[in-house]
Amino acid sequence: MLEQLRAIVVQVAEASDLRAALRGAVDGVCEVIGADACAAFLVDPTDGYLVLRETRGLNRTCVDQIRIGPEEGVIGLVRERRAPVSLAKAATHPRFLSFPESGEQRFQGFLGVPMVHRGEALGVLSVWRGEDGTFDQAEEAFLVTLSAQLAGALAPSLERWTGRFRAEGREHAGYLQGVAGASGVAVGEGVVPSPLANLEAVLDRSARDPALEEAAFRAAVAAVQAELVASGERMHGLLPSESHALFEVYSMLVGDKSLSERVLIGIRGGLSAAAALLDAIAEVAGRFEAMANERLAARAEDLRAVGRRLLLELSADADSRREFPERTVLVGDEVSLARIADVPRERLAGIVCRKGSVLSHTVVIARALGIPAVMGIEDLSIERLAGKILVVDGYEGRVLPEPPPAVIRVFERLVHEERLLGRELEALNDLPAETSDGVRIALHVNTGLLSDIQPGLAVQPDGVGLYRSEFPFMLRETFPSEAEQCAVYRQMLEAFAPRPVVMRTLDIGGDKPLGYFPVDEANGLLGWRGVRVSLQQPEIFLVQLRAMLRANAELGNLRILLPMVSTANEVKGARELLGHAMRGLREDGLGVRPVELGVMLEVPSALFSLDVLSEEADFFSLGTNDLTQYLLAVDRGNPRVAALYDHLEPAVLRAVQHAVLRLERLGKPVSLCGELAGDPAGALLLLGMGLEALSMAAACVPAVRWVVRSFSRARAGRILERALRLRDAGSVRTLVHGELEGAGLGGLVRAGR
Repeated sequence: MLEQLRAIVVQVAEASDLRAALRGAVDGVCEVIGADACAAFLVDPTDGYLVLRETRGLNRTCVDQIRIGPEEGVIGLVRERRAPVSLAKAATHPRFLSFPESGEQRFQGFLGVPMVHRGEALGVLSVWRGEDGTFDQAEEAFLVTLSAQLAGALAPSLERWTGRFRAEGREHAGYLQGVAGASGVAVGEGVVPSPLANLEAVLDRSARDPALEEAAFRAAVAAVQAELVASGERMHGLLPSESHALFEVYSMLVGDKSLSERVLIGIRGGLSAAAALLDAIAEVAGRFEAMANERLAARAEDLRAVGRRLLLELSADADSRREFPERTVLVGDEVSLARIADVPRERLAGIVCRKGSVLSHTVVIARALGIPAVMGIEDLSIERLAGKILVVDGYEGRVLPEPPPAVIRVFERLVHEERLLGRELEALNDLPAETSDGVRIALHVNTGLLSDIQPGLAVQPDGVGLYRSEFPFMLRETFPSEAEQCAVYRQMLEAFAPRPVVMRTLDIGGDKPLGYFPVDEANGLLGWRGVRVSLQQPEIFLVQLRAMLRANAELGNLRILLPMVSTANEVKGARELLGHAMRGLREDGLGVRPVELGVMLEVPSALFSLDVLSEEADFFSLGTNDLTQYLLAVDRGNPRVAALYDHLEPAVLRAVQHAVLRLERLGKPVSLCGELAGDPAGALLLLGMGLEALSMAAACVPAVRWVVRSFSRARAGRILERALRLRDAGSVRTLVHGELEGAGLGGLVRAGR
């Protein structure tokens, strides 16, 4: 039956929607095991009832009509037990619940198995048989195996149907799950930009007059370039220079000589300008997408955005300019920079994309503008969202289409509260992060791109606690040269001088691959990454160290941090290479300064090697994102176990406290960077541990500053003691959120900060 099992699962996975998927499942089950009827029940999240969602063999008029309570019927018994229930004569069972309208009285034998996904029973798959009402062990094993695989294959559709959208204790079914791109919450009307610019729907492919088609194409290129210049001027001052430079990139793509030549060849070969453009875009974009380098492949997105804009200009309605709703949510496969610039800034509420990732241009721009964005909703029906009211939750990466009025009111209130909260937090920027009993806490920002400089400086930090040096490497097609790296590092050091800037050395591998330096491993998170790569590739590491030291020559605010350290020998080896780089630069006549070398504590074994590590390291930084992942043995990128990842787990808090206390005895400075530091609840607990330096995303600094100024260290210590006696992260979060509410900081909790 294995081949039949695989065929059913593949058919379900390829189905267009939930109904089609369930239809394929019940048909396949009946055919494979010879059942007379099969029925699929799913749990309705609003009331917990099991609803008949699809059947073969029972009366189909009962679909969506039969509802079985949580403790009713043999179907409810299967869900309750989360185990198979097999009955030769189901009607005689005391839990049997009769639905004569379904036609079930014709059948005697019953077998039901639960559909369980991530520990939750999402439904029941049941089969029926006539007079010979028994199912053998092989048939039961098949149905159990199929049900387990179906739950995974149906997971996206099942989660949308049974999904919960939480807002102040309210739950709502039907959200679309994507990836959190830019944080914030918005309520607005869905708008599909340039709906006529469809690269797959060019109707007129023949050119009646090639000369006219060529002239139209050249005019379209000129018009779009002029529009990009105008859009760039409108966005001037709203975007950092790195993001604003994308207007120039788009303009260059529009006027790209090789692209234009392909279009003109097509026109002269008898194609219309639109058809020739379509073919040229498809050819060039296809080449980009075929490249192994993720960054080069992503350029296909930019090229298609340019193509759609040119195609719109070529259309009959090119001169029409739409009016945008007061609160516009742009929705599309990808939403280009030019489309974002079309919307007046005061009307742009949010962005939703079917494609794209957290590294896309769209996300960079959305963050710069402070616009919530959700990316990667693969099953998004773009056209169906046009003109609909949407809730965009950039914190959780969710979109709720057409919510009921009560939910809209909840989120509109959240938007309003978030706006007021932002103003209150901005007012604290010029004040020190000092507790009510006079303890000063250094608040640093995490950065990685030059576009992070202005947002980072705006929150008045005490420095940069983590500069992710791999980002400039990830944005390129080859390893950057020493001079190129030096220029980037110099801009970062100069911008924050004289405040310290902690630069983490290249941390690639695991979840941060380089397209031009592939590392193929079965388990990248436990493999060749971080300092392990640097020590085994000294030619790469030495170039980076030299670039950092050169950038720091006249400034003196650089500190170097080593990632993924697990042994003291790794620190010793890195220090030897640092000394080698320094001697080489001095031999070249450059006056470089000595720098401190630190260790990032993210490998659990390092927590129990602090004595020997402190002999080699000048300072330490607790990297709680990876540390939490390794302590809990949870790959947070794996949806099956991601819910187990929580930095407020008492075990994680105890590990952090152990490191802080031990390093204090050893006389070594220690800071903490990661999501735990930027979470107000986490920051309050870290304050209680005695930490005096925290590093986080720039957007989190104002909220954490408010927390620090609202508590004494003594009170935070008492809250920590209570938290460490609790048994799970949920209980810790409830405790600390209650303390925040009691201190008048409930807005931070409600805003999801």
